[in-house]
Amino acid sequence: MDVRRRNNVHVMGGGPATMMFSHGFGCDQNMWRLMTPSFQDCFRIVLFDLVGSGLSDLAAYDRAKYGTLQGHADDVLEIAERFANGPVVFVGHSVSAMIGMLADLAAPGRFAAQVMIGPSPCYINDGSYVGGFTRSDIGSLLETLESNYLGWSSTMAPAIMGAPDQPALGAELTNSFCRTDPEIAKHFARVTFLSDNRADLPRLQTPTLILQCSDDLIAPRAVGEYMCRALPHATLRVVENVGHCPHLSAPCASTTAINEFLGLVLG
Repeated sequence: MDVRRRNNVHVMGGGPATMMFSHGFGCDQNMWRLMTPSFQDCFRIVLFDLVGSGLSDLAAYDRAKYGTLQGHADDVLEIAERFANGPVVFVGHSVSAMIGMLADLAAPGRFAAQVMIGPSPCYINDGSYVGGFTRSDIGSLLETLESNYLGWSSTMAPAIMGAPDQPALGAELTNSFCRTDPEIAKHFARVTFLSDNRADLPRLQTPTLILQCSDDLIAPRAVGEYMCRALPHATLRVVENVGHCPHLSAPCASTTAINEFLGLVLG
């Protein structure tokens, strides 16, 4: 399997360390365009699409392999092996934050730092744990997605993006959702929203930045606070932003938080 073609890998920039950027559900690597220019002078930048998203090789989508997030984590390790130089910083948005964590746990020491943007280890409320959704909420979401994917995308994408003062971003995310193969999107959504990686959090020894939005429909603030308590070496930074995609709607604040974190971790 040609890893570059499978994941539509693009490499740019130069530097002794590497930053890998991994997008969230319904997105692609273009979502990082407002942040990567700030890092490419000092880092080797590795961009890619998760299999099933963007311009990845859709023929490589295996429902058994990608029936858990570990399938994507295994791909991340192959991409790192092929394209990364020096210490590797993994930047994951939303579900990709958990994909990066699983890759890290499978290859201890491979990553120098994890940056998790809007992460959630579990979307469903469970006892004292607040994930943001009831089990019936998620069930209804998945049922609607199954029966009317394009309608679901048109409704959900602007709500997920937030950024009410930047309506073009909501339209962009809607278009991104609608470009995704519906059958793959339905499968990936089920894998994403039914995942539970809470038990994995205490095992991650890598320094981790949790970048949390002040008002996020998908990953409420309680989730970021929970993760900061559960991860052994975590830093929580809250960005004043409405929505789930601060790398698009608040790129300057997000970049500043990441730079400050990396200054402490990498020196």
